[in-house]
Amino acid sequence: MLTLPEPILNLVLALKKLPGIGPRSAERIALFLAQTESQEARRLGDAIVAACDRVNGCDVCGALTEKQPCALCDSASRDRSLLCVVERAVDIFAFEKGGSFKGLYHVLGGRLSPINGIEPGDLRIPELVRRTLDPEIGEVIVALSMDVEGDATAFYLAKLLGRPGLLITRLAQGLPSGTGIEFTDQLTLNRALEGRRTLPSQ
Repeated sequence: MLTLPEPILNLVLALKKLPGIGPRSAERIALFLAQTESQEARRLGDAIVAACDRVNGCDVCGALTEKQPCALCDSASRDRSLLCVVERAVDIFAFEKGGSFKGLYHVLGGRLSPINGIEPGDLRIPELVRRTLDPEIGEVIVALSMDVEGDATAFYLAKLLGRPGLLITRLAQGLPSGTGIEFTDQLTLNRALEGRRTLPSQ
């Protein structure tokens, strides 16, 4: 029985670790790359290495950036009274594509999930607490996924951050249940942002 050469099998195993890539897709991509001209394959490899080496999380907000702080945190035109809390850096791109949010961001790094061993100390919650002590911030918008873990994290943050003069809101329920921010279309995301509701902090 003919089997794939070992280098291709190793490439398949590596590709299967990527999000959204199943065994068949990984095999198709690996076979395509193996038959690609070596110059093109090297160009792809160099691009991957450059992205990993040059792109990091912003020291302030956690967004993907080449320089510190990122362009959003460094911009004088952003509304510094608004702070939008998202799960992952890719969620920022979803908001920015819509163009309706002009405030700042904070990447949490996930959601609380005791079942999976994710506790407050595993997320960028201490950094968030420090940022919300800035009196310039008047509203924290919790923009997490609309599922049980997202709701639990939102209410935890509301209790933790609650103080007089700081409004804590949650995106409107127009977002599909169980769907991540990055998969939401711009119109739905904009409407969810406009219809955000206050979270109880007491």
